[in-house]
Amino acid sequence: MSPIVFIHSMDTVNQEQWLAQFNLLLPNETIVLEHQLTDEEASRVELAIAANPSVEVLARFPNLIWVQSLWAGVEAMVRSFRAINMAKARPTQLVRLIDPTLANTMSEAVLTWSLYLYRNIPEYLAQQKQNMWRPIPYPVIETVQVSVLGTGELGIASMNALVNQGFSVNSWSRNHKDIANVSHYSGKEGLVSLLKKTDILICLLPLTDHTQKLLNKETLGLLPKGAKLINFARGGIINHDDLTSLLDAGHLSHAVLDVFEEEPLSKDSPLWQHPKLSILPHISATTNVDSASKVVANNINNYRKNGTIPSSVDLERGY
Repeated sequence: MSPIVFIHSMDTVNQEQWLAQFNLLLPNETIVLEHQLTDEEASRVELAIAANPSVEVLARFPNLIWVQSLWAGVEAMVRSFRAINMAKARPTQLVRLIDPTLANTMSEAVLTWSLYLYRNIPEYLAQQKQNMWRPIPYPVIETVQVSVLGTGELGIASMNALVNQGFSVNSWSRNHKDIANVSHYSGKEGLVSLLKKTDILICLLPLTDHTQKLLNKETLGLLPKGAKLINFARGGIINHDDLTSLLDAGHLSHAVLDVFEEEPLSKDSPLWQHPKLSILPHISATTNVDSASKVVANNINNYRKNGTIPSSVDLERGY
């Protein structure tokens, strides 16, 4: 049985945390790092655990059958896999991390920051800087339309949390879905209809060719005056210049941004100082080593027992 290669660009502390869990949960496997293998040894490797490997590193393993990602977001890996699979008769399959703990973590973040916007916390923070004592009215929660873009595991968990809190919840995806207690929209016309009725827009979409800069002057301009935005997906989905223009014009009242095209966000980025932006350091739903390593180990053990590869990413769609 060939070893499993662990490919990553982590620091030593994080590397050792993951390796300790893998060695504990997979005692019958040999887990090695990429640099520990000769090219001849690498050619025999069939399985990898990876965190955003480069095309150059993946190319060292021509006979990989499948790769288990440590992240739920795989857009960077999709580009690499498209490149390495072009010359392969048997394409390497990419499996994204599906961890219920991650979904619960995201739902907590979505609910926290939705309530933050609903109860006017940004406005109160601004008033505090001016020594201003002024209560701000807010509507009955059932009348607040919160719309979630993206209906994957993270989206479903987040919508359930919002519904349980009492918000009126809508969702959008490219294709139609039936979701309990949620008004669902799909396709281009559905997106227009959803945006026009939305008070708080939450983006949980994967970054693909279809979603790149999906939220721009045209689409964000469809939101009602005073609407608010949360992006917990990927920075490339939003045109930030268009977003700040709409904030400056007063069409949108606030946005919470946790993800950016360049991370960490540059210290000289004007986004830091914008009075209508809340900037977070990509913390809405971080991968939990303990729970994620159990998901990975379970997937690998099932594969060893019966040859079953977990549901893999559609590289054409990008998710």
